Amino acid sequence: MDPILVGRSITAQGDGAPVTLLPRYGNRHGLVAGATGTGKTVTLMTLAEGFSRAGVPVFLADVKGDVAGLAVAGSEDAKLRERAARIGVPDYRPEGNPTLFWDLYGKLGHPVRTTVSEMGPVLLSRILELNDTQAGVLDVAFKLADDRGLLLLDLDDLRALLGLVAEERKAISAEYGLVNAQSVAAIQRALLRLAQDGGEAFFGEPALELNDLMRVDTQGRGVIGILAADQLVLKPRLYSTFLLWLLSELFETLPEVGDLDKPKLVFVFDEAHLLFKDAPAALRQRIEQVVRIIRSKGVGVYFCSQFPDDVPDEILGQLGNRVQHALRAFTPRDQKAVRTAAETFVANPGLDVAATISTLGTGEALVSTLQDPPGGGRGVPMPVERTLIAPPRCRMGAIGEDERRRVRDGSPVGTKYDTAVNRESAAELLARRAQAQSAQADAPAAKPAEPDGDGIGGRLRDWLFGTKRRQGILEASSKQAARTITNQIVRGVLGGILGGRR
Repeated sequence: MDPILVGRSITAQGDGAPVTLLPRYGNRHGLVAGATGTGKTVTLMTLAEGFSRAGVPVFLADVKGDVAGLAVAGSEDAKLRERAARIGVPDYRPEGNPTLFWDLYGKLGHPVRTTVSEMGPVLLSRILELNDTQAGVLDVAFKLADDRGLLLLDLDDLRALLGLVAEERKAISAEYGLVNAQSVAAIQRALLRLAQDGGEAFFGEPALELNDLMRVDTQGRGVIGILAADQLVLKPRLYSTFLLWLLSELFETLPEVGDLDKPKLVFVFDEAHLLFKDAPAALRQRIEQVVRIIRSKGVGVYFCSQFPDDVPDEILGQLGNRVQHALRAFTPRDQKAVRTAAETFVANPGLDVAATISTLGTGEALVSTLQDPPGGGRGVPMPVERTLIAPPRCRMGAIGEDERRRVRDGSPVGTKYDTAVNRESAAELLARRAQAQSAQADAPAAKPAEPDGDGIGGRLRDWLFGTKRRQGILEASSKQAARTITNQIVRGVLGGILGGRR
């Protein structure tokens, strides 16, 4: 497997040796860091192209809108050709890459959906920014849905479930643990905020199938999946939780494969600081666990951020391939980041790392990758080299709507994801149940059926017992007998009184 050319080292004597990344160590993860405007995005595009040409699918987020240029060929530029010749890029020419566009909102790419059940209560609590008590109520709600066979697909299902929890909270509290109305109301308000932020489109069907992220085209090149994130990144919780969910799904779904000649997928997490900002200890532990173990499932994770210390130390230590662009040490925070970056590289006797970081030009970086040194050993970090980064063959900038539409129209998965499906789930089941109960409550009390009045039996019954219009013979006789007895009693009493007086 040919190595991926990252660039060429720059030494005091001039241009040095090529700096490469071996595909078999692509699953050992990596970091691309540097200040704004130093060339991080171009480096990501160069790495993505290299992996794609090696037959490795890539998934990365397009935060600024310029990563979409991977889909189309670059321009004929004399400076780029000169740079490519200086670095030694073989057969350099403008060329696009096999690309799929994705978008949680379904506007700039195929909709990316998952179901509420697949997301689970833990990550959903993070999206909704729930406290521990509210997260516990959400756990109870999910358990109730499992026990009652209620399918949770979209936010309507979750709202209906929360309505059921509020309605039966006394019985539910007795069986599952305390559930209070205030926590249920807080979750409902959080769902409203999520829907207003556009999260409504994220939950539903058809849900994303991971195999569609690991496609290879007919020429053997890995397909690059680009997530439109220019609007999504404005909702940091939704952005980071989505990518974390996707990483967790890969971790839980893919089988163990050990070390391969090349990764099955390279996953790029841009603006990585959003993943760890305000993350509770349990979540950070989960991320560390995923990053440690997902390597053996053939997935490489590459974080991109401004400062290397945006990534926690326990995770930073797992990143074997490093690209550090310039950092401007203007503030104490910047100076600390420079020291951190310098300490994380394998020392190079001919290079003062701390001093060099602040003097790197645009398109230059300090690079250290895992290599197999001549003296023996495998996967050893090479000493850090000042490197001139190779230019990508694609366009280094945004693309137009017509170009995006052409790429999207030629997608093999458009018919699969572009139309939403709403099958029967918790919301429909609970609505139908409530409607049946309401109809039963509104129905009038049943009256005993009146016997048929036709025939001789009917006329005899009417003659004996009467009808609504006239009384029967039995009723008339009883009334006449009652009047006769009453008259006799009255006359007897009056006669006794009058006779006694006489």
